[in-house]
Amino acid sequence: MQIQTVGILSPGDMGQAMSDDKPLRVYASVLNRHGLKTIAALDNRSDVYDGLRLRTRQLATAANVQDVGSIKQLVIESDIVLSVLVPAAATEAASQVAEVIGNIGKNILYVDANAISPQKVKNIAQIIESQGGQFVDASIIGPPPRVPNRTRIYASGKQAVELQQLRDYGLDIRVIGDEIGKASGLKMSYAALTKGLTAIGTELLIAAHRLNLDQELWDEVKTSQPELAKTLTRSLPSMTPKAHRWIGEMEEIADTFQALDLTEKIFQGAADVYRLVKETSLGKETPEESDHDRSLSDIVTTLSQEFLKSQ
Repeated sequence: MQIQTVGILSPGDMGQAMSDDKPLRVYASVLNRHGLKTIAALDNRSDVYDGLRLRTRQLATAANVQDVGSIKQLVIESDIVLSVLVPAAATEAASQVAEVIGNIGKNILYVDANAISPQKVKNIAQIIESQGGQFVDASIIGPPPRVPNRTRIYASGKQAVELQQLRDYGLDIRVIGDEIGKASGLKMSYAALTKGLTAIGTELLIAAHRLNLDQELWDEVKTSQPELAKTLTRSLPSMTPKAHRWIGEMEEIADTFQALDLTEKIFQGAADVYRLVKETSLGKETPEESDHDRSLSDIVTTLSQEFLKSQ
């Protein structure tokens, strides 16, 4: 199969990011720049819904993603369908595509690149394959691919080698096996470290703030844990406008760990932290609205004050 057109589910607030926080417009632009066509189905997205639907269309236009209208038309025109949604939307999106696959009889490749548990991705694979489609489990680790060799897309499944064609179009695809669930398992393990650490860092910095130990703690962290200080300085400001998407990811990690007979409570707690951040003024900002020059101290102070209001 020669990949020429990639159908993306879907640009906008629900799927603007690859896996956790990678702007879809960057990925679509990379594929377009290297000669691939990218399309989306925006028929059911009106231009009014708290500004998010309008933002969906704006992001699609900025990324040169062509709107083909319906899911059916997207399946008809695509060589592969790439699902990049919040975890809660992954199964429903796959079911919609599977219904079209069954109705039109097209053997299309469906790539699930959502941050979901291995158990869930196996269920989604059955949904797609039961209607005659092919399935690849994928996970994306790293920043947006503006710089070569910094973003990895791991893939598993018997058709994963097909996805390697995208290596010729600017993406780093790494096949790690034939088993559905391996790529998602890798993502769950990695995000447990990165986003789990950000959640812990957020809460402990707020605790120090309420104990009037902000400066003392930060001086010690910079002295004894300089790399951790750099990580927190970088990760907290970028986390706040994305916290609403990370709630579901932490819940998926909790499910993954529970299925492995490990404690899931750590990541249920991380989900609670992001749930609190979501309700703050910082959490209600879009990534475009967020003040990238806002200091870590200001972020911690704002979150501490607004956490109290939400409880």
